[in-house]
Amino acid sequence: MRKKITIVGAGNVGSTAAHWIMAKELANVVLIDVVEGIPQGKALDLQQALPIERSDVHITGTNDYADTAHSDVVIITAGLPRKPGMSRDDLLHTNYKIMSDVVSKVVEYSPETILIVVSNPLDAMVQTAFRQSGFNRERVLGMAGILDSGRFKFFIAQELNVSVNNMSCLVLGGHGDTMVPLVGHTTVAGIPITELLSKERIDAIVQRTRDGGAEIVKHLKTGSAYYAPSAAAVEMAEAILKDKKKVLPCAAYLQGEYGINGYFIGVPCKLGAAGLEKIIEIKLTDEEAAALKRSAAAVKELCDVIGV
Repeated sequence: MRKKITIVGAGNVGSTAAHWIMAKELANVVLIDVVEGIPQGKALDLQQALPIERSDVHITGTNDYADTAHSDVVIITAGLPRKPGMSRDDLLHTNYKIMSDVVSKVVEYSPETILIVVSNPLDAMVQTAFRQSGFNRERVLGMAGILDSGRFKFFIAQELNVSVNNMSCLVLGGHGDTMVPLVGHTTVAGIPITELLSKERIDAIVQRTRDGGAEIVKHLKTGSAYYAPSAAAVEMAEAILKDKKKVLPCAAYLQGEYGINGYFIGVPCKLGAAGLEKIIEIKLTDEEAAALKRSAAAVKELCDVIGV
């Protein structure tokens, strides 16, 4: 039997995630939203693309959480998007209420599912989902590190005029200004990035990576990124549904790893059929370890505000 993925939120991120899933023929999709007509219309459009893509998955658009029952994975994109001049943190209180409501309904119909949270501010929202769901940490994950690492990889590949497939890197920490690109673990076809670019250029690329989402918001003016975030969430879902044992940077609930306890922080995670199967602890420089602690402190500050 084909697996089932529910996507909560039929906006740009959610509907694009449904498109990636359909094109990969990864799973049947339920696209749900509070706005009547939007998930139904987008699902119908995707359904009409199925013969063109030669994909046999089933796609449903709905406003009824009963249709999401028995989902293997639920990708949560619901929430207000950023607008120009807004930070991820500005969305905190509104999206906290939305996340709490969504998760309670999802869990009612799919008590065995695995949650992948995309909504911003990411680290506080995945913490909210964790508390609201009552799930163990293996079944609640946040999408951030794959997106941030993807941006970092692209900017370096662009700078060096090399294939993105040559890039290997990790971006850890919170999803925002305190993210921690690991320069010392960044290579191009196995060559350390420090041998190919000056410190000044690397620092500039690190900063552009931190500002990656805001740069897109500035261009779009009325929205935020959705192609890359949705692709990142689907990569996580694919690793889980296909039991790939793939190591990806994800927001996971730390219980002493990296000296951090009680919060979701971006770290290397092995994803498989159980969801989070292992947190990989790698050796950090003193500077990187300090930066990760600062990032965790920023996440804690947000979580304290909403009491999660």
